[in-house]
Amino acid sequence: MRFTIGQIKDMREKGMKIPMLTAYDYATAKMIDEAGVPLILVGDSLGMVVLGYESTIPVTIEEMLHHTKAVVRGTKRSMVIGDMPFMTYHASMGEALHNAARFIQEAGAQAVKLEGGVAMAEVVHRVVECGIPVMGHIGLTPQSIHQLSGFKVQGKTSDAAIRLVEDACALSDAGVFAIVLEAIPAPLARVITKKVNVPTIGIGAGPHCDGQVQVISDILGLFTDFVPKHAKQYTRLSDMIRKAVADYVGEVQDGVFPTEKESFSMDESILAGLIQE
Repeated sequence: MRFTIGQIKDMREKGMKIPMLTAYDYATAKMIDEAGVPLILVGDSLGMVVLGYESTIPVTIEEMLHHTKAVVRGTKRSMVIGDMPFMTYHASMGEALHNAARFIQEAGAQAVKLEGGVAMAEVVHRVVECGIPVMGHIGLTPQSIHQLSGFKVQGKTSDAAIRLVEDACALSDAGVFAIVLEAIPAPLARVITKKVNVPTIGIGAGPHCDGQVQVISDILGLFTDFVPKHAKQYTRLSDMIRKAVADYVGEVQDGVFPTEKESFSMDESILAGLIQE
């Protein structure tokens, strides 16, 4: 039985913090699911940490659906949320509904996430009306990175902080079941969390949010191009992988691998017959 929106809301009401992680493939999703994480986001961050793009902007809906399907197949209990990529919900209401439905119908996700506040409230409301749960996302919105002039903390001025509060309230009123707050000052995240009636999920937004989300590649030390300030590396798998690969290369070159343990045998009489021929 997968986690439901009701259970996520109950966690907020009971003061229980909500963990959320990204996943992009079957094997990783399976491990995260087995560890008991209630929310898995198939983030468009896969563009950077999986596909090697410089930003999330080049990610297509076909790429997102492909990876979302894999994550859904690897999970049994986690709610899987598909991240709607750049310009798949902006051009028209019809296109937004069609693309949101593809995540649910084709990929098997249980919800979608989209970026934007007041400007996206009408889209959110209509998608929710159609029966598709929506997670909002405000603050540093990577799909707007050119407009924001880079990966910068948002909401540091009075006007910017007011706009973010208005964005959060608009999304809450539109029917989102949760809101991601990315790269905003912790005191502002605390205010927003108190003002809205849905869970807030922080990433670089301090400890006062109802939950936290991190990119799995960051917390495992797999993505080495850069480490965001908000990320904590719980291990460094990149170092372990490099060592394992180096050990493998050395053993192959030295003729140490494979041994009989990793090899298959056959009836020696058949072999003898082949040699005689």
